[in-house]
Amino acid sequence: MHTISKEFHFSASHILKGLPKNHPCGRMHGHNYVLTVYLTGKVDEIGFVIDYRKLQPIKDFVDHALDHRHLNDVFDFNPTVENMAEKIYWMFKEQFPELSAVALSETSKTRCYYEPDIKSR
Repeated sequence: MHTISKEFHFSASHILKGLPKNHPCGRMHGHNYVLTVYLTGKVDEIGFVIDYRKLQPIKDFVDHALDHRHLNDVFDFNPTVENMAEKIYWMFKEQFPELSAVALSETSKTRCYYEPDIKSR
């Protein structure tokens, strides 16, 4: 099996709810996010797991729904990278059965990697 990945970049703001009063993430702030999707499978006759161009629906979602948006207005949950990575995985899993994981990064030093526990599903 081979695993490939593709990155998508976007800038957005959010406010994280439920934090202590003086926590800086409880105020509106923004990040330059990096969304990475991982796809796993056998290569086809060309040698692809999937043609990267087929990932256009993910790019369109990032560009139109996430980029330069306030993420609290986009999602109906607290927009942590953990919550968003899981949501994005399940949004695209049916369309891309090869999707094996999603990573979402707020900074170059922080990243959430979401991979479902297949055994519990």
